[in-house]
Amino acid sequence: MKKSEEKGPFFELTKRQKKAVVMLYEGTYTNKEIAEVLHCSESLIYKWKRENKLFQQARRQYETMIIEDKYVSEAMQSIYALVKTAKSEMVRLQAAISILKLAGRLTDSSTPELDKAKVRKANAEADIAEYKAKALSEAGASGVELVNKYLDKLDATANEEVGGNNES
Repeated sequence: MKKSEEKGPFFELTKRQKKAVVMLYEGTYTNKEIAEVLHCSESLIYKWKRENKLFQQARRQYETMIIEDKYVSEAMQSIYALVKTAKSEMVRLQAAISILKLAGRLTDSSTPELDKAKVRKANAEADIAEYKAKALSEAGASGVELVNKYLDKLDATANEEVGGNNES
């Protein structure tokens, strides 16, 4: 791990606490064995585990770091292999969708049609804002009411097009 990535609770612990976190993660050591290796009391290990919030957060961070380092790459390779080799079209589709979601290209509620509609809506809203600014500068107060009337109609149409979803 790079020095620039060494941030968070795990890196705020003492060397002994870091060693305890690693040994606890490995799951093969008892509290007594950890205490013996670290030359401290077993009650201190219990205290860290139960009362020390920083230690608890550090354990979660360490687990996340290990999962990211060891398993995410392997999982991605497995998903990619399914895209290439699965006999079922549904399995290949689900694997491809998983990759797109992990890459941030697709959300759980996203479809290509919905994404296109959202882009059209955003573009229309930008055009409307530009038109409104121009109309306001040219027409004064009476133009504001007219522009607002048209904007309300356009908003209603745009909302119908994207299924009532107001995410922008």
